[in-house]
Amino acid sequence: MPSVMLRKNEDGQITFYVAKKDLEETIVSLEFDTPTKWGGDIELSDGSKYYIEPCEEPKYPVTVRFKRERV
Repeated sequence: MPSVMLRKNEDGQITFYVAKKDLEETIVSLEFDTPTKWGGDIELSDGSKYYIEPCEEPKYPVTVRFKRERV
């Protein structure tokens, strides 16, 4: 599983950055978005979908492991 850097931009949106692919997009939807359960299926502003194992909401910036969702 590759790693991704998550951080909040100046507008308060969460950005998803993969250095090896030079990919940086904004997260537009999260399956789980509560302080105690955060992650699951996510969709980026370019329409691509990924999966992050649900966990407690992270403190930003943070590096997490992800899976590319199969289409």
